[in-house]
Amino acid sequence: MKRGFSFSLPVTVVVSAIVFIYFCTVFIFIDRWFGLMTSPGIMNAVVFTGVAFMCVFNYGFAIFTDPGRVPSTFMPDIEDSKVPIHEIKRKGGDLRYCQKCSHFKPARAHHCRVCKRCVLRMDHHCIWINNCVGHANYKIFFIFVVYAVIACIYSLVLLVGSLTNDSQNDEQQSADSFRTAYVISGLLLVPLSVALSVLLGWHIYLILQNKTTIEYHEGVRAMWLAEKGGNVYNHPYDLGAYENLTMVLGPSIFCWLCPISRHIGNGLRFLTAYDGISAASTSK
Repeated sequence: MKRGFSFSLPVTVVVSAIVFIYFCTVFIFIDRWFGLMTSPGIMNAVVFTGVAFMCVFNYGFAIFTDPGRVPSTFMPDIEDSKVPIHEIKRKGGDLRYCQKCSHFKPARAHHCRVCKRCVLRMDHHCIWINNCVGHANYKIFFIFVVYAVIACIYSLVLLVGSLTNDSQNDEQQSADSFRTAYVISGLLLVPLSVALSVLLGWHIYLILQNKTTIEYHEGVRAMWLAEKGGNVYNHPYDLGAYENLTMVLGPSIFCWLCPISRHIGNGLRFLTAYDGISAASTSK
């Protein structure tokens, strides 16, 4: 499902930064280091353009893909034995109900105050894509971050290499004319590379645990309460590292970095560790 377009200043800033970094990388860093008409220059320009294209492509998809809506007709089946206990509120034992949307919500769905609706498997609301990161666009958002990290580090290497080459050739007058572009690019690329790398590492951790950002913070509190009561808290959706990866990125490793999400299901029901236990006990 696609979303409508609305102006967003953070998105405009991101797009402007991407365009600026791309043109500086190709037409200044690569050109001044290798020369665009040489084989190394053409190869680096083509590879960087491919990475930048995938970055922009996934960024656009993350913006315009609806993260997942709770159907207005959704009603939990309390008589279904497959409905696990963790889909019930911890306080009071009631079914999960959104007072603001006035309808029931499935497990892992949360209400977004910015979007003013419930989002399936909500991770967080991201101002940089002017959209929630949820069930339908989480993989796309993650892939965007992967390509963004690669592009930033690649561009930073080309920037350093270009500067080193300039100093070796002692072309001071020529270097001065591009000094502003080098300074601005460095001020953008260094913090972006660090911030995006940290963000990527964080989401790799979440994927390996099959958690959302919201579930991580809820789990910290649940773990504290469990330890206080002498119990051990286990995240119900943790199926093991490889299974967790395939749940988000897909069953085929060749499609992990492609924006394909046919495997994700409807977002109303997710496999849990309890399902495996139930299946094992039934087969005995």
